[in-house]
Amino acid sequence: MAKEDRVVGSADEMAKTSWERVNDKVHVWPYLTRLEFMCAIIITIFLVVWSIVIDAPLEEPANPSVTPNPSKAPWYFLGLQELLVYFDPWMAGVVLPTLIIVGLMAIPFIDVNPKGNGYYTFHERRFAIFTFLFGFLVLWVWMVVQGTFLRGPGWNFFMPWEYWDPHKVVALTNVDLPYMLGFRSYWGQAAAGTALIVLWYATIPAYYIWRRERMKNVGLVRYLIKASLNMTMMGIVAKMVLRIGFNVKYVLVTPWFNI
Repeated sequence: MAKEDRVVGSADEMAKTSWERVNDKVHVWPYLTRLEFMCAIIITIFLVVWSIVIDAPLEEPANPSVTPNPSKAPWYFLGLQELLVYFDPWMAGVVLPTLIIVGLMAIPFIDVNPKGNGYYTFHERRFAIFTFLFGFLVLWVWMVVQGTFLRGPGWNFFMPWEYWDPHKVVALTNVDLPYMLGFRSYWGQAAAGTALIVLWYATIPAYYIWRRERMKNVGLVRYLIKASLNMTMMGIVAKMVLRIGFNVKYVLVTPWFNI
């Protein structure tokens, strides 16, 4: 009799578990939409009260005869202005922002991992999360913070505890990386710069050959797009280190463009 009770109890538990598994989801309307609407109302009220109580840190009206030092763009463009220290204007203002837009557009194509859809999981999405955090926090937020708080008169670099001296003069001797490596001729520097860039991106096929079994699910085209964008992101940081630490201006110098 006890055995039959256990069988009946087990069947009831299985039916209950199956029913819970089927009904563990809720509809977007009204549950999620109602919550999002309430959050939007609360945030709107908070921003309105904040804008009324706290004055915006506006400066005096613009004077065309007086140029501020430093002349800074709005905070949301300071990341691009900071990139101008490390790259040519066409690179910092055209190529890199275009790659950002293309990279964001390519996410649905290159991200074939079905895990993490509809729920948060760090363990199953570590590469995607680290890539996003690196691109957003390091290559955007930090650039804005650095341009806002660490760039003073003359666009010189000031630590947070330093006084922004408008008369500060920093003597910099910017050199090209091939020249630093000992290449003196024009074509020798161009060949050396091209070789350095090719070697930098040569890690893409090298890593693919080394981890080919793991790349089969991704596909060659998706891997090449993802790896090229990641190496470009890391290249920005490498160029920043070369510029700040060694005063390297360009890696590749040609009559048509500089990188």
